Formats: sequence, structure tokens, C-alpha cells
Amino acid sequence: MRVVIYHNPSCGTSRNVLAALRNAGHDPQVIKYLETPPDRTTLEGLLEKMGKGVRDILRKRGAPYDELGLDNASDDEIFAAIAQHPVLIERPIVLFGERAALCRPAETVQALMSGHKTA
Repeated sequence: MRVVIYHNPSCGTSRNVLAALRNAGHDPQVIKYLETPPDRTTLEGLLEKMGKGVRDILRKRGAPYDELGLDNASDDEIFAAIAQHPVLIERPIVLFGERAALCRPAETVQALMSGHKTA
């Protein structure tokens, strides 16, 4: 089964989720999304698997969200902002086979691995 984590090594939650995947016997593909950001098509595919919209993965705390004034932005504007500032993606996002979830809090990865619906 294909397992991918969109990971930020400086984030404690992201490190905990990566450790949980490995402790469960998975060898995930680790994508450091700040260095290699997913393109819009990839993000849209992940969002579809999550049953979420782009606002649901938007990191709103701090810069650059506030500076860019994204409160009333359209989806197209948000995707464009994410392309320029991948730090706007909330993390970690895990693709687990055909399912995906924003694993925040870290315990969400357990539901994803067991096949239960994640919030």
C-alpha cells in the first residue's frame, strides 16, 4: 500500500505522525513539502480523497496568512498563494492508499491507518 506523508521536519505533530507510521510498520514516502510543494492538481486530488476544500488545509496562524489577507480570498487565490508560500499548507497530510487526511491532531493517523473515517 502506498503511504505518503507531506512532512515538515520542524513540526512536532508532523514528526509524531511520521513516527507513528513507521512504528506501525509502514515505510512512507516522505515529501518535505516546503522544499518540494505539491502542485494544484496534487492538492486537489488529496482534498478529494479527504472530502475537504482548500480552506480546510490552510494554515491560518501567523505569516504569511495575515500579510496576504486570505480571509476573503477565492479558492483560486488560495491555491496561488499556496504555490508561492507552501508554508500555508497545514501539516501533516498523509496519503494512505486511497484515503488521505490532515493528521492534526497526530492521533488522526491511527484512524486513517485503521480505515475509520477521519474528521
